[in-house]
Amino acid sequence: MNGTPTMSGHQHDGHAHAASPDADWRWLAAAAALIVAFMAGEVVAGLVAHSLALLSDAAHMLTDAAAIGLALATIRMAARPARGDYTYGWRRLEILSAQANGITLVLLALWLGYEAVRRLITPHQVDGGLMLGVAIAGVCVNLAASLMLARANSASGRRSLNMAGAVAHVLTDLYAFAATAVAAIVVLASGFDRADPIATLVVVALMLYAGIGLIRASGRIFLEAAPAGLDPAALGAAMAARPNVAEVHDLHIWEITTGMPAASAHVLVQPREDCHAVRADLEALFAREYDITHLTLQVDHLTEGHPDDRHPEPPPESDTAHAATHSHCEDAHGPAYRPADDR
Repeated sequence: MNGTPTMSGHQHDGHAHAASPDADWRWLAAAAALIVAFMAGEVVAGLVAHSLALLSDAAHMLTDAAAIGLALATIRMAARPARGDYTYGWRRLEILSAQANGITLVLLALWLGYEAVRRLITPHQVDGGLMLGVAIAGVCVNLAASLMLARANSASGRRSLNMAGAVAHVLTDLYAFAATAVAAIVVLASGFDRADPIATLVVVALMLYAGIGLIRASGRIFLEAAPAGLDPAALGAAMAARPNVAEVHDLHIWEITTGMPAASAHVLVQPREDCHAVRADLEALFAREYDITHLTLQVDHLTEGHPDDRHPEPPPESDTAHAATHSHCEDAHGPAYRPADDR
């Protein structure tokens, strides 16, 4: 570019593309086996008691088992090293798993909501005693499964949206059994059979909340949005404020998968200043302040004799996000960031 030397820096410390499994698969397998065994008994109990709440819990437990099974498969795949066309390995497969879990929760919630409304209009007589006994047992089973998932997750050194999806299924089921137990007590105490579909609607609300949350979080990663809670504008301003930095543009921040943020940027350095020192300083900033170690920086000198456009008229408030970048880069994306005293 204009005869200036170009340097690309890639921070290597603290990350690797090939990773060990995120969780202990034995605890996951044990949780799945416990859930499947209880689910089979609950289907029989739900049919005998004519309880939609129990049947909805059983259907949700089926998705619990599927979510844990998907987590197991994803963990084993994600542990494979990067090779061939998959330069990041299979780590993003866990985001597909999380999104599948979220979509499953939402679809199942819609079906159960429809059935619950039907039961509200035409209530069915339910066996409150059997319903209460199964609900209490379900609370115990889901508590045990939650503990197993916690043990499995403790093997991970980072947050995993994949495991979060499996945990969301089990926790939602735990709340569902608690609601079913309350409904059973109401049925036993008052004979109000509509308490059964009302409890189901409570479960539906919880499932929608968990499912939409998973879809939103996984969607942000697929769209390569910045990690939640990280402000790219603040980071760009912090970079521009470092010594000898003339401008930062083409700043991109995304997540390869949950807990693996990455960033890249084009940095212009004041003429005759040390590009190596500026790059090292910025790498330290990313690691220290933002915990981003997967970093690629393209560092160039600002061309001497370039028209002084570092004192533009401030753009209107609505145009701040679309401020023009330095003409040094013909196809820059996003705003440019310059030292505050040069704006």
